[in-house]
Amino acid sequence: MTERTRRDWLRAAGGVGVAGLAGCSSLGDVSPTDGDDGGPGFDGGADLPLRLADRPQSPDGLASQFRQGLRNHGHVDAAIPETVEVEWSVPANRGDHTASKGSPMPAPSGDVLLADDTGRVQSIATDGAVNWSTDVSDDDRGSHGTPAIADGTAYVGTYDGVVSAVTVESGEVEWQTDVGDAAAASPTYREGTLYVAVEYATPSGTVVAMDAESGEVEWRDDRPTDHPHSTVAVDLERDRFLFGSNDGNVYAWSFSDRERAWTYDTGGDVKAPIAVSRGIAVVPSWAETVTAVDVADGTALWEFEADDMVMCAPAVHDGTAYVGSHDGNVYAIDLATGEAEWSTPVNGWATGSVTATNGHVLVGSYDTHLYALDREDGSVTWSVEGSGDVTSAPFVTDDAIYYAERAPEDSEEAGMCYKLVGA
Repeated sequence: MTERTRRDWLRAAGGVGVAGLAGCSSLGDVSPTDGDDGGPGFDGGADLPLRLADRPQSPDGLASQFRQGLRNHGHVDAAIPETVEVEWSVPANRGDHTASKGSPMPAPSGDVLLADDTGRVQSIATDGAVNWSTDVSDDDRGSHGTPAIADGTAYVGTYDGVVSAVTVESGEVEWQTDVGDAAAASPTYREGTLYVAVEYATPSGTVVAMDAESGEVEWRDDRPTDHPHSTVAVDLERDRFLFGSNDGNVYAWSFSDRERAWTYDTGGDVKAPIAVSRGIAVVPSWAETVTAVDVADGTALWEFEADDMVMCAPAVHDGTAYVGSHDGNVYAIDLATGEAEWSTPVNGWATGSVTATNGHVLVGSYDTHLYALDREDGSVTWSVEGSGDVTSAPFVTDDAIYYAERAPEDSEEAGMCYKLVGA
């Protein structure tokens, strides 16, 4: 394990365009009680649709985290406009690796951060200007992860197996730590510790706990037998953290002492983040299933069958799980029973991350559109066309929606990060 600290890394400003859409990821909600999504205390974000600069930090300094917090529940307490238009777009992804790309995240300053597959992290102002751009990796797959932001620092992994800490204000690299062969998953932050799923080329894998201030690896467990790049989910009330792996398993540990708790085999690769709500882990699998697993003991509660592989990060809110599939549909699934409430075709693979708002479900498709679906019946409220496959999680504020796309196939054009506003 090699740690590289405060070296002179190239920081070159990225270009700004005015076309297409604007992209970013989602924030979480303050959850003062167990409530809908389980787990006491702050879970990474805001409970009201505030402007970026007004969003509060948690007591442990966390400002924003992929999938809106520790439980990866994917819900943001906000409403979206009935119609939208593109305000700006900024070049981002350029590679053709098929895994879902990273999602922009909000910084306390009001800017958004995006790690892309070029190996850079960009800070983008709300007017589309690039504040800074820092290269953290020269791997040709760059980063497919989404930064966790806490105490003025953004943490992100890259496909060269390095986790980097970057100062949010300036883009300066604070430290870099080599944790394995690939760190494709998004880091999960809790009280000064980062939890990251790591891949080995063997193939095998591990999960590490890292000191967020120094980058030192404090603990690791090499139990996964294949590449894991599923973001770690944490359920504090049930004392568990867990993630999925390409070996088809969900692995769980106790959060308090990091002892192995249970393993559940889905029968197919688990590539996407697992969402947790009310003590239930909602697990997407390449076995063409979505499975509900008891977070405490790893027993299966129900299994929903799609018509093709599922590698979309679910969103869960108000007792319903929302998830997309390679079969081209987005499903609403009753969390208690596993029965479908509705399904809506989106004309292409849905492999990114679903975001649930108070009235809608936002999801990207391989048909280059971002869709807003009515949560009640799945009807399409609007869709916006970009140029590449949409695989990031949309991020919603009170006055904008941000998201990112993959680079268009067979093209020299970059995939864009878009900002949408009410039309």
